[in-house]
Amino acid sequence: MSRPRIVIVGAGFAGYRTARTLSRLTRHQADITLLNPTDYFLYLPLLPQVAAGILEPRRVTVSLSGSLPRVRLVLGEADGIDLDAHTVRYTGPEGGEGTLPFDRLVLAAGSVNKLLPIPGVAEHAHGFRGLPEALYLRDHVTRQVELAAAALDREECAARCTFVVVGAGYTGTEVAAHGAMYTDAQVRRHPMRTGMRPRWMLLDVAPRVLPEMDERLSVTADRVLRQRGVDVRMGTSVKEATHDGVVLTDGTTVGTRTLVWCVGVRPDPLVESLGLPMESGRLLVDPHLQVPGRPELFACGDVAAVPDLTRPGEFTPMTAQHAWRHGKVCAQNVAASLGIGERRPYRHRDLGFVVDLGGAKAAANPLGLPMSGPAAGAVTRGYHLAAMPGNRVRVAADWVLDAVLPRQAVQLGLVRSWSVPLESASPEVARVPGRPEQRDGDAVPAGGPAGAPGGDTPDQRPDPPGGEPAKQQPGGEAAKKQPGGEPAKQQPGGESAKNQSGGEPARNQPGGEPAKNQPGGEPAKQQPGGEPARQQPGGEPAKNQPGGEPAKNQPHAPRATGKPRPPGKSDRPGKARKPTRAAGASRSAGPGADPGPEPPENQPAPGPDIAPGPVKRTDGRTAEGDS
Repeated sequence: MSRPRIVIVGAGFAGYRTARTLSRLTRHQADITLLNPTDYFLYLPLLPQVAAGILEPRRVTVSLSGSLPRVRLVLGEADGIDLDAHTVRYTGPEGGEGTLPFDRLVLAAGSVNKLLPIPGVAEHAHGFRGLPEALYLRDHVTRQVELAAAALDREECAARCTFVVVGAGYTGTEVAAHGAMYTDAQVRRHPMRTGMRPRWMLLDVAPRVLPEMDERLSVTADRVLRQRGVDVRMGTSVKEATHDGVVLTDGTTVGTRTLVWCVGVRPDPLVESLGLPMESGRLLVDPHLQVPGRPELFACGDVAAVPDLTRPGEFTPMTAQHAWRHGKVCAQNVAASLGIGERRPYRHRDLGFVVDLGGAKAAANPLGLPMSGPAAGAVTRGYHLAAMPGNRVRVAADWVLDAVLPRQAVQLGLVRSWSVPLESASPEVARVPGRPEQRDGDAVPAGGPAGAPGGDTPDQRPDPPGGEPAKQQPGGEAAKKQPGGEPAKQQPGGESAKNQSGGEPARNQPGGEPAKNQPGGEPAKQQPGGEPARQQPGGEPAKNQPGGEPAKNQPHAPRATGKPRPPGKSDRPGKARKPTRAAGASRSAGPGADPGPEPPENQPAPGPDIAPGPVKRTDGRTAEGDS
């Protein structure tokens, strides 16, 4: 008799605890598969310390394969669930598709950033839900302080050293508290020419800081923030965001280059496709974390609306504390459904919360006892060390080093602005440029059609008046990223993109020689035996058709034969998400048509500290950000 198959979607607090407990309870009596976009478990409460340079990124991660030896790890993102066929469809990080059959399914896909219909926020703000976002924020804040220190104009200096955090909940409060300490330490070592200092703002429509927690924690956190110079504004939020600043709901305009979005989270949209009863975007389950009428389906963590037995009529909140305990009870009930042990309902008593405010300051109420100052700081860090499933010694060592040594304020540039968009189904995975995908046999560049939000495709708009090709660089340069060195064909008119406004060929070397990708220096050819691409006016057109026929300069000739993907489709490999295609549609891992590494056209342009790359702009001007 074959062993039962258990599939767990997501490896957050709930999914990781479920897998670890199940592997111990079943003892090789079941096949356990964990589907997750990354190969690590992320300890989210310490993420603000990564952004502030206290902890190294790997300190807050735990290897899944190393800590779950009896669990099969599958890297991928769930595309759809067929409850009748007992299968989960997923897409791997390199575009390959697969199917996982199951006898028991545990949904623990977690949550994503909550978006509000505020103009400009999706384009200019960044969230704080994953490791890539924390790394980007650390680099970005470091760069802004360095640019502000070198600026002679007081208005530019003020905008660059102003940092706006929206959302005074658990995450936003810690980001503002740690960020203020980080930038103050930078300025002490490198004072600004204009004599200005960094300014942090914390905004929220709520009446107080940490509105969902005990009021005594709120008072302590508010006092510490104000002592550090943080501009705390309650009852205020962002009305509009632009590249140069934000307009607040009270009518104030604040010049800034940094907008951190911490307004909250929403359940992963994957569960919406099941057609089962929901509660505020979460899947309704019984006290045993089982979906009524579906004995094979369990849900826990942020995607599950679990009845709170201690407060009849309410559901447990979306916190890491509840998700961690959901996982243990869910594993016990899944094992009980296989005849191992007995079922038990989820019942949890609040043990208190801790908020790390940086340095020796913290706010905590363990077992309902309010604490502040160094005592609360010791309790807070002790709690985190006890709660982490690994890396305790390394984390403690980093804390000791941070107490005796200055932090390294350097920007590595590993995560770019456009790779961590606010609107993402997988905030824990950085966007990969030009990931090829196919749909129904037609090649489609990852990210959807040109002009779609978050797309990575090249610009497909017609030429501007005058017949000049569209320019994608701030200075009017067109991107060239085609295999073999050919100029990018992005215009409906069929003209090849030129890097120089006067029609000169692309120069990849400082000396101005055209790019050669052949050992003998010959220009690249797109077809075996074809003619070299001509980029001069009057020259031969590039041959990119089978048989060596030149491209036709028809006004409506498309640049790719790919079928446009539906708007809103996620373009990144990673976390489980809601499927956006009809049943039966599939994507192969074959190469896409002209994937190109260009970032989305609605993302900020490269900053002056990064070598310019093929970044597209729609407004024709240079803006600070990563290329």
